[in-house]
Amino acid sequence: MLTDLRRLPSFLDTILRNRNGGAAAPRFLTYIVTFTCNARCIMCDSWRKTAKDDLELSEISRIFDELPEMDAVRLSGGEPFVRKDLLEIAHLAQEKLRPVFLHVTTNGFLTNRMVDFCERRDKSVPLKVLVSVDGVGDKHNEVRGQDYAWRRVLETLSALAPRCEELNLELAVNQTIVDAEGAEHYPKLRDLLKPLGVQNHVVMAYDTSATYSAEDGPRVERSGVGKFTTFGEFKREQLRGLFDEIDRDISGLAASERSAKRYYLKGIRNRLLNDANSPNPKCVALSSHIRLMPDGSVPTCQFNSKTVGSLRETSLETLWKGPERQRQRRWVTNCPGCWAECEILPNAIYTGDLVADVGRPR
Repeated sequence: MLTDLRRLPSFLDTILRNRNGGAAAPRFLTYIVTFTCNARCIMCDSWRKTAKDDLELSEISRIFDELPEMDAVRLSGGEPFVRKDLLEIAHLAQEKLRPVFLHVTTNGFLTNRMVDFCERRDKSVPLKVLVSVDGVGDKHNEVRGQDYAWRRVLETLSALAPRCEELNLELAVNQTIVDAEGAEHYPKLRDLLKPLGVQNHVVMAYDTSATYSAEDGPRVERSGVGKFTTFGEFKREQLRGLFDEIDRDISGLAASERSAKRYYLKGIRNRLLNDANSPNPKCVALSSHIRLMPDGSVPTCQFNSKTVGSLRETSLETLWKGPERQRQRRWVTNCPGCWAECEILPNAIYTGDLVADVGRPR
């Protein structure tokens, strides 16, 4: 992640702060630009949420002015490309936050809009696009709740994959495994993507997530914190076969990517097969990792949607020093840990545990 050596001293200081149980300034931004979504996924309630009061460009610009430089900016949803001003949001992020790279997670339905975004954006900053594909053909349609999902996502991958070098784009697929049939589709999807030169990454679906719950009000998913409960049911031999297959595929990746994927795989395997809670790095939520909701509020983490304030109404300095953030940061410190990839990788990076784990037994 850190290719800007100018940031190395502050990066090392951040690691020391986090490892010692302190809190650091934000360096990794996850911005949910909207909860509006054109999919109807069986494992996510984002599309059921009322999309209201999303930040306007002028508000986003002011908020970004107050944030420090970011190593990474992740734009997510809902479906981020349903916002017709996503290109402008990306320009603001690159101009004001100076990220080492920009990351967008998408369902890939809006092919023309995505291609236009990739062509017109400022290509001086690398772009990582992670397209959600959860199986082949009808399986993907079933998971995403739209009968056109598979056709659309193939159109998007086919349009962008040959142009990655030209567009300074890293394109990959993220397969959410929701059930045993989805696990069986992993090698099918991997082999289908090979001719396009697109890697297939895997995450296991949690049973619930407070952030994407359709219920109103802040929530803490007690069942999702401290242990991993899968969305679907699996037999142990199914999980073991899937994890062994993924591990063989990971071996062919570049060293930096291999270590991150193997770290996630090791943690999920231990939790689901070995009754072990390792690795389990200190959490950097409300420290190095800051989440921004569509309305400008700042939640604790994916599994605790209690907000510590709103950057629409309060400056970052005031919010970061405020009592609610301090209170929720203590909650984070006392949390037994989760294993959601979107939380785990920032935790592993900004505590140094990703590097430390390289020497541990697999």
